[in-house]
Amino acid sequence: MTNFDEELQMLKDKLLAMASHAESAVSRAIRALTERDDALAKQVQKDDNILDRYEIEIDDIAIHLLSMAPVASTLRLITVAMKISQNLERVGDEAVKIARRAIDLNAEPQLKPYVDLPRMAQMSLKMLRGTIDAFVQRQPEEARSIIPSDAEVDTLNKQLHRELSSFMVESPTNISRCLSLMAISRSLERVADHATNIAEEVVYLYEARDIRHSKTKPNETKNPGR
Repeated sequence: MTNFDEELQMLKDKLLAMASHAESAVSRAIRALTERDDALAKQVQKDDNILDRYEIEIDDIAIHLLSMAPVASTLRLITVAMKISQNLERVGDEAVKIARRAIDLNAEPQLKPYVDLPRMAQMSLKMLRGTIDAFVQRQPEEARSIIPSDAEVDTLNKQLHRELSSFMVESPTNISRCLSLMAISRSLERVADHATNIAEEVVYLYEARDIRHSKTKPNETKNPGR
């Protein structure tokens, strides 16, 4: 194995480790909310620098690999890896936002049973896992199949916002808690958005086809030279 191949494998390994950590961060942040565990929420915030370091390390390896003038297919892999790491870092940012809101909410009586938010988290993380699996298994068709799930998460987010808006109208004492729950819902919706972004990058990687602005026409051929 050449030094180039070793570095390319290191890039893939770090990306997979980063994805695992990003998924864990969101999962732990939601647990901090549902279990009213401030210590866990604070740990999620503290661990955010791990994802930041992964992003920097992946960028450093990728830039070094790009300097070696790789062939077109490998060039796509390197650039897509950088974009995936950016999305994973932002997933971590959303986990931190959830953890912060969890600490605020844990200091007050629980407004309502936490049913919708764990469901949204489960759906968003399933999307994220699926996109990473599609990347590893070289299955762009699987990545494509994940994209429609984003609309389901959007629908849940809107439903929860409507419900919480009615709670705020009923009583001003609900406003602070409702706004925090809305923020958590938005963060989970954004996790699904980042998973969708990754899915689109996986399709581009293996099909050299840009589908970012053609979700309604997933089979339309695009100019691969984006």
